[in-house]
Amino acid sequence: MIVTAATTNPGKLAELAALLAPSLEIRSAPADYAAPEETGRSYLENARLKARALYQRTGAAALADDSGLEVDALGGAPGIRSARFGADVESRTARLLAALAGRDRRARFRTALVLVLADGREVGVEGDCEGEIASEPRGGGGFGYDPVFLVPSLGCTLAELTSDEKNRVSARAAAARALLAALARYAAP
Repeated sequence: MIVTAATTNPGKLAELAALLAPSLEIRSAPADYAAPEETGRSYLENARLKARALYQRTGAAALADDSGLEVDALGGAPGIRSARFGADVESRTARLLAALAGRDRRARFRTALVLVLADGREVGVEGDCEGEIASEPRGGGGFGYDPVFLVPSLGCTLAELTSDEKNRVSARAAAARALLAALARYAAP
């Protein structure tokens, strides 16, 4: 099935394509697609807003995600506002690290995926990845908060993992597995 993804982030697009192949062929949104304002109160609501907007624009199957970093010591912040926790990646990371000085560093990534099928039916799923915030950025891979998100069982940050390794443990990977399982249930007689 060919699906258009509602993201302009090349890292997310590449991850989604790798995670969902060969069941879904992921394509980028049209150049003139403008994502709606994320006014939802959850990752799932925000993903739904974006998927529905893209579906309305293209009339074809549309996939959207919404992800966030939840830090226990910050009461779950930055959460659904993760992309707005600072002006850019560097300021968001610096703000996060400063806020955690001497505090509990347990955290998780959460990802919601919503797929609106060509007939308008909708499939929504979520996935998460437990970890903690490293004391400083490490690694050159990934994007966003990946350099400071430590996966304790692996002893490294998401940015230190290869794409294949990250695609086994990330919240987006967990959500992608859930989406493929849900689609298999739709296809079963």
